[in-house]
Amino acid sequence: MIDHRGGSPTKSATAPRSVVALVDATSGVERELVGAWLGDGGIAKEIGTDAPITQLDLDAGAIADRLIGRRDDPLVVPIRVLWLPPERDGVRRMTFADLAMLTNPRKPHWIAQRKLVRKSPDRHVILTGQPALLSELRVNNPEASALHAAGTAEPFARAILRAAVVALERAERSIIGDRYKVPRLVAEEILDSPDFTRRLELIADQIGADPQEVYRRAEKALNELVAAQSRTVSDLFTQAMRPVHASTWKVETEESGLAALRALNRRYPLVFLPSHRSYVDAFVLGDVLARNDFPPNHVIGGANLRFWPLGPIARRTGTVFIRRSFGDDEVYKAVVEEYFAYLVAKRFNLEWYFEGGRTRTGKLRPPRYGLLNYLAAAVRADRVDDVMLVPVSITYERLNELGAIATEQAGGKKKPEGLTWLARYIRSQQHSAGHVYVRFGAPLSARDRLAAHGDPLAPPRVSIPLHHTESAAEPIADADPETTERERKAVQRLAFEIAVGINAVTPITVNSLVTLALLGVDERALTLGEVCALLAPVLGYIEKRNLPSGELDALRDEPNLAVVLEQLSLAKVVTVYRGGLEPVYSIESGAHLEAAFYRNSAVHWFVNRAILELSILAAVDSGAPDQLRTGWDEAFRLRDLLKFEFFFPDRAEFTTQITAEMLLVDPEWNGRSRKDTLGTDILGKLTASGFMMAHRVLRSFFDAQLVVAERLAARDPGAAIDRKEFLDECVSVGRQMLLQQRLHSPESVSTELFGSALKLADNRGLLRPVSSTSAKDRTELIARRTEFADRLRGIGARIAQAAALDPSNIPGLGTR
Repeated sequence: MIDHRGGSPTKSATAPRSVVALVDATSGVERELVGAWLGDGGIAKEIGTDAPITQLDLDAGAIADRLIGRRDDPLVVPIRVLWLPPERDGVRRMTFADLAMLTNPRKPHWIAQRKLVRKSPDRHVILTGQPALLSELRVNNPEASALHAAGTAEPFARAILRAAVVALERAERSIIGDRYKVPRLVAEEILDSPDFTRRLELIADQIGADPQEVYRRAEKALNELVAAQSRTVSDLFTQAMRPVHASTWKVETEESGLAALRALNRRYPLVFLPSHRSYVDAFVLGDVLARNDFPPNHVIGGANLRFWPLGPIARRTGTVFIRRSFGDDEVYKAVVEEYFAYLVAKRFNLEWYFEGGRTRTGKLRPPRYGLLNYLAAAVRADRVDDVMLVPVSITYERLNELGAIATEQAGGKKKPEGLTWLARYIRSQQHSAGHVYVRFGAPLSARDRLAAHGDPLAPPRVSIPLHHTESAAEPIADADPETTERERKAVQRLAFEIAVGINAVTPITVNSLVTLALLGVDERALTLGEVCALLAPVLGYIEKRNLPSGELDALRDEPNLAVVLEQLSLAKVVTVYRGGLEPVYSIESGAHLEAAFYRNSAVHWFVNRAILELSILAAVDSGAPDQLRTGWDEAFRLRDLLKFEFFFPDRAEFTTQITAEMLLVDPEWNGRSRKDTLGTDILGKLTASGFMMAHRVLRSFFDAQLVVAERLAARDPGAAIDRKEFLDECVSVGRQMLLQQRLHSPESVSTELFGSALKLADNRGLLRPVSSTSAKDRTELIARRTEFADRLRGIGARIAQAAALDPSNIPGLGTR
């Protein structure tokens, strides 16, 4: 980019015979500054030409009247005055002090401009955008130029205006930094696109509507949708929101990963796809990126947060509010698809939370595919060379909003967002909550990954409207069925890779490990020594696997561990009894769901170990001649039962992972003969490892599945199942089973876990009612539902067996 503060001049191959200066000025002061700069030979210094200069306003009418009809080939140079805020602590950024003075240092009024020119000449810069010959602008805008040749000048004039604005914006960023990259004239450019206009005409024909009415609807939808970013609002909003999380958490991130992403961002747009655990996720991530001079992300959000004043402010900081469901509104679908493609084509960075909402359990939720479908469509249509997808893990040591999440889990209603909710939420964040870890996974090339998954990656023969809904797999209409299925599966596999990328960089925090320990001791309270002894072998296991972690050294000695437990006590997750010989710790009554949330943020690191334990127990108990085969069969069955809870690799990679877990238990396992591979001594090796994971990691998920299975078995096989009614029934019956001690812990009574179990049952063909009156069909469905429940009872018994083998259940563990 060219500016008069050291930019390298760009010279044409042949010197231009004339120059047209397109001046973007808002006041007489700015015109005087530009005029003085031109008179002082500014253009000659920048471009290296003494050609005569014509000065025009940067206005479509002036361009149409005085530029595009010229017969010579002038060099067009956009020029603007850039006003800068005063430098404070090495940063030029607007503050609330400026707001209190009723002035905007980025857009001072003419009286303030006059004063700044006299007293603070360093506060303004004359910018020149990248120049272009008029003939080059014609080549770059062939359709608009053709309309001009046919007698219509306005489209070409608007195209030149947009090109000038973009060039000036790029020149500005060379001075103020990439974090202030904001789009201009977006709605106008989209509506001027001949391809989009033709699509609207096609829609009008399809729905039998007047083309002008469809165009007006599209214009209204775009004005509602397009994020009207403001640098001023971004500065102020960052200052206002930073204390909300800065006083609550100490944010930790990896600078090396950010440097690599910055280099990648010079070539490709980035799409940040974070885990979603809190309402402040976007503020935390946005602050990290702003501090490292990334341009602001366009954050795709739900319309539920578009309330005053948050909605209007968020929209001016880059948030795009999209309706949850489009229904049959083909115009809105076309607008969203075009806007999405426009953003990636112009290399604006995006951000959305692909789980579709905050996790209620602490672990990743199944992904939503709607926006990934839009991304894939833009890549297939060659609207962009490539897009780099960045998995992001945002992990909190403690969250002050867990009480509301637990209430929703137990069947309570979510409170609607609004001004009162916002005030209450900000007030709840005024307590220290330890660390928040922001980790960036390995970027994924959308083009490479879609091609690797069998996506044809060719422009579609027809425009394909993609639906953004709350369903797990959105349909793609008007395409060849076989191609559509490949595209759908390619997007699903891409989503799987993103989830795996997030999990791969999610650290194990001190609170996730402490709650993992305390939730697995059958409601017993433990002394400090017992907790320390219980955690020691798990810490050794984490170290052997070299897993990402937080401040886990704090758990290795009793004084630091006591601090962690006291902090969890202040958060009302752990209760402490001090009336005896020494303090003892246990999960607070009624706080099991909150404790499980912390545990589940890292639970994926221990799932394979838990599956291995249950598989070994199944093999040893079976008495089968080939225990090895029995163990592997059980491992694959467990993997299948848990596929709606965790992200498992294919069978070959899963086999490799389980083998690695086995080698940690028995390093000599590969050298054993097939007959003694799973001898009874393997149980001794499991116990000798110092811990068991099955009851800590998997029990709540299988208990929730059992509730669903039993309620299905009790249902009339001919009756249709209403999802909401069925989940409410599961909550009520689950509470009863908990009181009867048929369930191990309150964390099993969870609408989120019941919902996943219901998906599993549907996947097994257990939900669809029998439509015929055939007694055989009815009996067969009842039998399959009953077998499902029996299978889960068997797993529950085996989990209890694993818990009995856990050293933490040995009396006197860790006593001094």
